[in-house]
Amino acid sequence: MAGPAKIACDTAHIPVLLDPILTAIAPVRGVWLDGTFGAGGYTRALLEAGATRVLAIDRDPEVFRHARDWTAGYGARLQLIEGEFAALDRLAAAAGAEALDGVVLDIGVSSMQIDQAERGFSFAKEGPLDMRMSQKGASAADLVNGLAEKTLADILYQYGEERASRRIARRIIAARAEAPITTTTALAELVQSCLPRPKPGQVHPATRSFQALRIAVNDELKQLVDGLMAAERALAPGGILAVVTFHSLEDRIVKRFLQMRSGSGPRGSRFAPEASPQAPRFARIGRKAISADDAELAANPRARSARLRLARRLDAPAGPVDMGNLGLPAIALDGEGRV
Repeated sequence: MAGPAKIACDTAHIPVLLDPILTAIAPVRGVWLDGTFGAGGYTRALLEAGATRVLAIDRDPEVFRHARDWTAGYGARLQLIEGEFAALDRLAAAAGAEALDGVVLDIGVSSMQIDQAERGFSFAKEGPLDMRMSQKGASAADLVNGLAEKTLADILYQYGEERASRRIARRIIAARAEAPITTTTALAELVQSCLPRPKPGQVHPATRSFQALRIAVNDELKQLVDGLMAAERALAPGGILAVVTFHSLEDRIVKRFLQMRSGSGPRGSRFAPEASPQAPRFARIGRKAISADDAELAANPRARSARLRLARRLDAPAGPVDMGNLGLPAIALDGEGRV
């Protein structure tokens, strides 16, 4: 089947891997849920491609205010819902959509949030060290200035894959003893002082540390697992799940979840009693993740690390997931300064 015509999005924030998603799910029909509304690129594309109705969820109330100039034009076909995609099944049911025809999740921080210096996501912009997507709860500054050295090092290593995590954590502890670390640039300069000068083409030295803190502040990996399980509960048989990730931790979790739910996950220890086989809940659409092609990379460099995985919901009822097989890092936050 030929793919749909490419749908232009006039927003400055381009949704990544949009054309591969639309091609894979064509023809678009029924009720869809965009669990990470952001700048609204996926939502708008789904509506223009033929979705009867789209439920658009985001935990950041600011994003809906930015989109109000165009969202009203879709009338009852579009419903904006403030909340976390981890609870998308309950939010969909409350909106009168008991069984969805599709769920799209674009995991991570949106470029719109990064561009707002006052949100504290970017090491390249002076702003408060915040990083809270929902603008509630503990901020990155709370973690940086309150957590124990070992916990900080674990966060940087596990969530950011930062090899110099212990060195950076020690430097943070020493610096905050003199004065609290409260701005993005102060933290970025501190991290940069711990690492070699980057070679041309390499990412900024603070990239991994900022990623790690953002994941910890927003509990993103647990949110991802909960969102995948909620999508399994909410999708009707035949419904499509499309998930876009931006780093290896996220992609590994999605990959293992879909392997397990399609009946091809890890078998466990040969010394443990053999578990009873379960009916698969999903059929994977393609065995490998989809990456951006050269044309998309030229138009949108942000897509370089993006990976898309798709699956079709089967008839088997939803059930519990063995969290131990998903590759979720185990970090025990010690409560020091986490408010």
